[in-house]
Amino acid sequence: MTSTAHAAAIAPDSRPQLVKVARALVSVSDKAGIIELAKVLNELGIEIISTGGTAKAIADAGIPVIPIDQVTGFPEMMDGRVKTLHPKIHGGLLARRDLPEHVQSMNDHDIKPIDLVIVNLYPFESTIAKAGVTDSEAIEQIDIGGPSMVRSAAKNHASVAIVTDPSQYESLIEQLKANNGQTTFALRQQLAAQAFVQTASYDAMIAQWMTRNDTDTPDTLTLSYRKADDLRYGENPHQTAASYRAVGAPKGTLIDATQLHGKPLSFNNLNDASAALELVRAIARVDGTEHAAIVLKHTNPCGAASSSTIAGAIDQAIAGDPMAAFGGILASSTQIDLAGAQRIAADGTFFEVVIAPSYAPDALALLQQRWKNLRILAVGDDVPEIATETKYFPGGLLVQGRDLVVPNANEWTHAGGPTPSAEQLSAAAMLETVCRALSSNAVLVGGIENGSARLFGAGAGQMDRVASCLGAVRKAGELCKGSIALSDAFFPFPDGPQILIDAGVSMIVHPGGSKRDGDTFELCDKHNVTCMTTAVRHFRH
Repeated sequence: MTSTAHAAAIAPDSRPQLVKVARALVSVSDKAGIIELAKVLNELGIEIISTGGTAKAIADAGIPVIPIDQVTGFPEMMDGRVKTLHPKIHGGLLARRDLPEHVQSMNDHDIKPIDLVIVNLYPFESTIAKAGVTDSEAIEQIDIGGPSMVRSAAKNHASVAIVTDPSQYESLIEQLKANNGQTTFALRQQLAAQAFVQTASYDAMIAQWMTRNDTDTPDTLTLSYRKADDLRYGENPHQTAASYRAVGAPKGTLIDATQLHGKPLSFNNLNDASAALELVRAIARVDGTEHAAIVLKHTNPCGAASSSTIAGAIDQAIAGDPMAAFGGILASSTQIDLAGAQRIAADGTFFEVVIAPSYAPDALALLQQRWKNLRILAVGDDVPEIATETKYFPGGLLVQGRDLVVPNANEWTHAGGPTPSAEQLSAAAMLETVCRALSSNAVLVGGIENGSARLFGAGAGQMDRVASCLGAVRKAGELCKGSIALSDAFFPFPDGPQILIDAGVSMIVHPGGSKRDGDTFELCDKHNVTCMTTAVRHFRH
């Protein structure tokens, strides 16, 4: 359909551009601003029809209102489940005023047109968010009459204006006053589009709740997102971007973070910050971790450490790659205290974003003083349980279960070389979590320094595993001596392990599963290097 034909289909020349509002139907759960709006409608001579609690609130304010049962001839019944589902309501909404047969039907059945509908839906979202809510309580908040009126009015927007949110009241009032109680087609079309978005989101939210115990990959996927914020720009300054919150999502994700300081976030800031938050929380789940900190650049960790103090973890995370850390994102698994803030704010450092559950008052004051534009995010102590993730591509999306396996070094297989120490296994478990956060192909080198298990260097996002090995040992340098190397997938040949061994690595951990695993095991035996296999691959694309 051409754009001209599309416009004609929406607004034929025979349809009125301005419609006089004679009757309005008002039925709202959220009563914010409704009395002020009703006063304006009354001042303009518009007849108001209303339901239940809304009608009472309007009447109590001294504004004339007609209860819905006087229009339908039926009382509201079944605990309010049935009140607006009636031909005198939907006929008044759906009738085309430009068709003589529709007008004749209204006359024959004593149906009066309704020119304005003000409806917001039952609070299903806030109901299911409450702790301990029962299924029956949630089901009673599934609105039926409201969405039906919204859809009827929106379909007939050539003649009917549909208002679904208190944020729209101001523009409606301005237009009614400016046009002597009339609405323009442009406003009605805009409101109708927003109304269908509202009902689609509402139904998707209910569908998500109703199917919450079904498979992680349902036959039909219903998703609903609400804009959280317009961002400064996308991946590059010439790209527009916005952030969206998944409707009904649990608290504790980055989208719910409180920004305590700094300039607005960009697409890259949020994308990287979310990856940083997920990684530091993953490290915190590893047995024996007290405090964890990571530094991340372009979704790849360039520093990561666990320690007995948050200041120690931050120090060792920055030490992982001080050059890459400059301008990166730092995330902490626990509250940042003054000592931690002092390390973050030390000479020679610079971060775009700092993320933590919370900040000691003196720590926050120091960070705010150190950098004017530093984005300081507090995410709280809630850690949401989100089982799946989506990846979008043009024309579709992919859905998969999130990689939430917590490494247990005691379940790994000792495949070659000396028996590892408990200290090595503990450090390797933490580093395995870091390795899975790197872009594939990924290889890292790490170990224990100053009492902290930390990343020394990583090779990530390479087209072959040899290049990843070379990148990791180059970054780690002399720290390779006696270190631990991890790979996110098996080594197809022993050439990668040879690079690691030549650099001084004393322990190699990888999933195993290659036809040539035996060559790697023999190489490790020959050079007295411990080799462990995890049997779990961790690609990240």
